[in-house]
Amino acid sequence: MSSFLRSLRLLDVVVFLLAVTITVFCTVSIYGKSGPAVQFIIQGKGENWVYPVDQTAQVVISGPLGQTVVELKDKEARVISSPCANQTCVASGAVHRRGQWIACLPNAVFVRLEAAGGKIEYAEVDAAVW
Repeated sequence: MSSFLRSLRLLDVVVFLLAVTITVFCTVSIYGKSGPAVQFIIQGKGENWVYPVDQTAQVVISGPLGQTVVELKDKEARVISSPCANQTCVASGAVHRRGQWIACLPNAVFVRLEAAGGKIEYAEVDAAVW
């Protein structure tokens, strides 16, 4: 029985190390991309906005529940107000790194930070799904 427990512990260590390796790989793949310029892409139901990362603005997006206000300032984007009940998008704070995003699902608003240039593909935002 002792050898079985040793092999079981060895298997636990191997599985743990594999999980850590996969987590690090995914993190580097998503957030470790380098790019000289980024842009904010804001999507609302039927409308899309693209702003340079260094622009300062307050964007008001109308959704099924009312208006969501997104603030662009100091190379960050944050939702400063939204009509949704749980306010998760407001509490999530600012995005400032490529690949980060904020979603207000009840009001169908999506904010993300991506590389500038190239083709921009917009995802369809449909509040009926949520």
